Amino acid sequence: MMWHTGRLAAFDLETTGTDVENDRIVTGSVVGCGAFGSYVPLGWLADPGVEIPAEATDVHGISTEEARAEGEPAADVAEQIAEVLARWCGDGMPLVGHNVPFDLTVLDRELRRYGREPLLDRLGDRPLHVIDTRVLDTHVLPYRRRPSADQGARQLITLAQTYGFGWDTKAAHSSDYDALMSARIAQRIGELAHMSRRYWPDSIRTARRPRFHELRDLSRAELHELQVRLAAEQAAGLQDHFRKTDPAAVVDGSWPIRPWVEHTANKGVTA
Repeated sequence: MMWHTGRLAAFDLETTGTDVENDRIVTGSVVGCGAFGSYVPLGWLADPGVEIPAEATDVHGISTEEARAEGEPAADVAEQIAEVLARWCGDGMPLVGHNVPFDLTVLDRELRRYGREPLLDRLGDRPLHVIDTRVLDTHVLPYRRRPSADQGARQLITLAQTYGFGWDTKAAHSSDYDALMSARIAQRIGELAHMSRRYWPDSIRTARRPRFHELRDLSRAELHELQVRLAAEQAAGLQDHFRKTDPAAVVDGSWPIRPWVEHTANKGVTA
């Protein structure tokens, strides 16, 4: 079976911020996606136990008041998400998402914060195979420029538009929408990798030096290992770019999850 044709466990979180060590889950989604458009969405709303900053509410639309009134305890949400991922991915479904180290690391730190078993520990000897649309897109279309000053070249919206899906601004930045979009993009990248270039849409065929065929005929394990290397290379390149203006800039190339270092995290509440 080709890596993009089986079922995928699409995963996304919306959070209180962008600090993976200390910010909290607000909403989470795991969407079981089939190769022919079928999908099974599971979603959660959490009470993160802290104030949700206005900047985060502006992104995902969930206020502190709404989360407190309607959300489940954060520990229970993290537990349920991890249990679903362990069951689905442990049975061989690849986990797919966009910029996966953010979501997996936030989930890992939430589980540890509340004294729950981390996802990788739940899997034991079973491998976790991950498909990261940000890493793959950066590799296969390395020279695409940002569409505008306000929209980055590797944002999920840009990938959705590049691969022909458009973008629903009202639905975007909900975890279920973003998870499902990442799965569709991964499937499209896989399709392009396994078809003749002459059948590519013009917007892809005329791109500068596309590299889709380097993903052809890889097993899920081979694709995962390739992304470990690609993520490290991409982070190093981005770090070099940032250091042109900030000599102290550091870009973490860990993939698909940042290693746990106990002193880096605010331990917060335990339960």
